[in-house]
Amino acid sequence: MRDLIVAGNWKMNGSQQFVGEMLLALNKASFSEPVNAVVFPPSVYLHEAIQQAKAVKVGAQNLFYEKSGAFTGELSASMISDVGCEYVILGHSERRAIFGEDDLLVAKKVVAALENHITPILCVGETLEDRDGGKYADVIATQVKVGLSLLSTEQTSNVVIAYEPVWAIGTGQTASPLQAQEVHELIRNLVAELAGIEVSHNMSILYGGSVNAANAQELFSQPDIDGGLVGGASLKVDEFLAICSAAAEVLKR
Repeated sequence: MRDLIVAGNWKMNGSQQFVGEMLLALNKASFSEPVNAVVFPPSVYLHEAIQQAKAVKVGAQNLFYEKSGAFTGELSASMISDVGCEYVILGHSERRAIFGEDDLLVAKKVVAALENHITPILCVGETLEDRDGGKYADVIATQVKVGLSLLSTEQTSNVVIAYEPVWAIGTGQTASPLQAQEVHELIRNLVAELAGIEVSHNMSILYGGSVNAANAQELFSQPDIDGGLVGGASLKVDEFLAICSAAAEVLKR
């Protein structure tokens, strides 16, 4: 059975007080089934979050692929591994759009994460222009193929993919469950072509476009959606807990 993951991307939000309050609430929470919840605080709070986290895992929002050197402001995979991160988000649409990251750069970061025993969440997704122009399948196929291009089959089996339709991030819009399922099935079939059916069948593919408490259960119930990469809703403790509860309900089936 594939892991069902609820990943909370805090982006550039939070404070020491927020970290403490959020993790205290998450540590106290109980669900009807064990939920694989991961939070991704800003890098300055990673150590503090890892020290406090009991019931959730902690990941980083980014890394750089070089091991060390004159790369001001960057964090290496070994650094985030050293403080205890188990996951890292790579290729997020905001990194691609604002910081100019391309598919090959993201692919190098994926390799660095895996070499340091960190699970990469490889983000892929189309813009509204791509969607309206009927090019979304080609765009996503390129992102998946290049993002996994430097990996062996064994390495690919340790990757998580997140589909994030760019037009649905932070807009309040969301892909319908059927739209999301269509793309998740496309991604799973692409992975099967690249790394084999077994790897594809066992890979967790998350949905990341305005997931909230109201739509989480229906989204997570789709056959190829294995949880969510949650943005704004992960900053509200009750909302994030409700999304985790929705995941637990899906696991009960």
